[in-house]
Amino acid sequence: MSSVIEQIEEQISQLESKTVKQNTGRVVAVADGVAKVDGLSEVMYNEMVEFPGGITGIALNLEEEEVGCIILGDASHVRQGDEVKTTGKLLSIPVGMGLLGRVVDSIGTPVDDKGPLDSSERYPLEKIAPGIIERKSVDQPLQTGIMSVDSMIPIGRGQRELIIGDRGTGKTTIAVDTIINQANINRVGEESGDPDFRPVYSIYVIIGQKNANVARTIEALREKGALDYTIIVTAPAADNAANQYLAPYAGAAIGEWFMQNGKDALIVYDDLSKHAVAYRQISLILKRPSGREAFPGDVFYLHSRLLERSARLSPEAGGGSLTALPVIETQAGDVSAYIPTNVISITDGQIFLETDLFNQGIRPAINVGLSVSRVGSAAQVKATKQVAGKIKLELAQFRELAAFAQFGSDLDAKTKAQLDRGARIVEIFKQPILSPIPMELQVATLWGIQNGYYDDIPAKEIVSSAASFREYFSTREDATLTKIRKEGKISDEIAATLKKAYEEWKKSL
Repeated sequence: MSSVIEQIEEQISQLESKTVKQNTGRVVAVADGVAKVDGLSEVMYNEMVEFPGGITGIALNLEEEEVGCIILGDASHVRQGDEVKTTGKLLSIPVGMGLLGRVVDSIGTPVDDKGPLDSSERYPLEKIAPGIIERKSVDQPLQTGIMSVDSMIPIGRGQRELIIGDRGTGKTTIAVDTIINQANINRVGEESGDPDFRPVYSIYVIIGQKNANVARTIEALREKGALDYTIIVTAPAADNAANQYLAPYAGAAIGEWFMQNGKDALIVYDDLSKHAVAYRQISLILKRPSGREAFPGDVFYLHSRLLERSARLSPEAGGGSLTALPVIETQAGDVSAYIPTNVISITDGQIFLETDLFNQGIRPAINVGLSVSRVGSAAQVKATKQVAGKIKLELAQFRELAAFAQFGSDLDAKTKAQLDRGARIVEIFKQPILSPIPMELQVATLWGIQNGYYDDIPAKEIVSSAASFREYFSTREDATLTKIRKEGKISDEIAATLKKAYEEWKKSL
């Protein structure tokens, strides 16, 4: 398998390096960022073509009489009758550490007014995903900083975990919190001087969103100090469909550079629903046949070839990883619609956000019953596993009991105790936005709820009490937190320290 991929990649590099006889044609028609060109008899699929004025396009439809090209840049300057030339090159993007802290568009042009990119290497936007032989099973955790995710729906390095839910349920917040948490972990790891520490670099791909939202997200990352470890690829709503279609592939190419060079990277696609809409627009203009629900029949392949590029490589292949968090927007919570079904079947699990929970003030509004991680506790720190083992089951039982209990007033003591405990677990998982919690503090908090230290605190005071304990513990037991972080498990000594800390904290309340 590996040798076949090497042969194909060698052919691609030969194709890019050799000078192809220049072939010229003329624009027959232009509409909505797509040009129909006549005379490009030697053009290849996905080859870059040149329009007058330095405008670039990509050949997407190779028909008998003409070629359909999507135009990158301002299509208003392209006119009928303009000359078009082939280049013999596939579309590529600058990659490397020099892109950290920068904002680029879907073809790698900086859009942040910070001057040219510090990059000498380029990767093609479309690349064959690593084969099974090159991959390794996912067993290293990727901490999101969101307690409900890290304890019940753990994500591993190299995994593809879908974030799905209706508009305005907090999908972007989960992605941004995860990026901020990686930056926090990177800073702590660098300060510790641990030679085995592996930082996670983030790529945030923004597709079809308002410029105001893009600016707000970038500012939030800058304020939290996460921009230094992050690359942002943006194709806002104002961009044409071609740029929105290419943006995720550009992000994947940047992420692949980290993976192929033995580093760990996280990529967020926000969101692939808008990506599918942009591709549909291009397909309809190119007169491609539509499939189910008026989407093109190859929209599954559109996302599968993108998400398959995320992997954890074996040590022989470099040992790097690329973790993907694609975002999908549902309509009225319908996870069985065309695009959601596609992406659910491609990914290794999903975090489902529910509007009803969001409106009840449960944020993040994660539906534990419909959310799943197919990697499971294989990618979880042992300390988290020790304290979170029963919590998902208790929470699921609470949801069932709560639905049942609303129909009857007489409850036995055991049922009432389960409902009270479930209500406190729901509260303990509430978390303010842009405030990821480090793994060691999550463990300390969950140990407390597992050992009954929050049982006598009123449910409405649980959020403030848990925050109060975390502040109390982090100021007094910094050495214990470092121990949990390094050892990754709760020893008898750590358990004794936690017990003592909880007892002293409760006296101070």
